[in-house]
Amino acid sequence: MIYGVGTDLCDVRRIAAALERHGDRFAQRVLAEGELALWHERRARWPERGVRFVATRFSAKEAFSKAIGLGLRAPMTWRDCEVIRRPSGQPAFRLHGALLAWCTERRLRAHLSVTDESDYAASFVVVEQDP
Repeated sequence: MIYGVGTDLCDVRRIAAALERHGDRFAQRVLAEGELALWHERRARWPERGVRFVATRFSAKEAFSKAIGLGLRAPMTWRDCEVIRRPSGQPAFRLHGALLAWCTERRLRAHLSVTDESDYAASFVVVEQDP
């Protein structure tokens, strides 16, 4: 059964400005540990791709928070919601802490699609509730 649907469109330029203004602190606030490691790698090779990486993660987490109906309030936190890549390349969520417990208690699982093109990153999330 569908529990919720969320979508988000993020202006990559806004993320670039936040990174310029706040530096690594912005990324550390938004990205989980695993995401931070990938961000550092991507940013070192291609700085623009590093900005897009943060923008897609920001967008995915916003869409997820909408799909579960919490917005960005506890137990939904930026760092407890991690975007990972499955071996197939498909994006997915790995939840941590209180957010994992909250979603497990409700038997929720999420499906994620992300994209980015020039100035925008977009995400679409469908959350299902298992019987």
